[in-house]
Amino acid sequence: MLSEHADEVLAIFRAGIEGGNATFETAVPSWAGFSAGKLPGHRFVARDAGRVLGWVALSPTSTRAVYRGVVELSVYVHPGAQGRGVGRALLGAVIDSSERAGLWTLRAGIFPENTASLRLHEAFGFRRVGVHERVGRHDFGGQSRWRDVVLLERRSAVV
Repeated sequence: MLSEHADEVLAIFRAGIEGGNATFETAVPSWAGFSAGKLPGHRFVARDAGRVLGWVALSPTSTRAVYRGVVELSVYVHPGAQGRGVGRALLGAVIDSSERAGLWTLRAGIFPENTASLRLHEAFGFRRVGVHERVGRHDFGGQSRWRDVVLLERRSAVV
């Protein structure tokens, strides 16, 4: 994922916001703000015919040294590319990069209504470790409601 992909990556993020089941975010950040929170070497796009179909990135969960191998995963697929293996390719790439870098735990937080994302993560060895019930209010579609978040993690078998 490079700055040349910014417009398409942010458009896919916007689609996730507008879909209502991908994030608590309500506005698309600037590229600089978006990119600053993502780890170099662990951010990828999937492309077909030069068009970005999806992206994945890892973000640190803490600045404390003890958690240096624990990261949060985000994966987004363009609505028109869903169901075509894009998410699988992206998760495979970022898991490979994470293990080469010595990262031992990948975490994800997913709305329970996002069943496709839950199934995708579980297919790659993520396990449900809990649910944050009513963890945040989600302002979406002119309404505000409490949302649960399913917590998943994948522990490396090699690190």
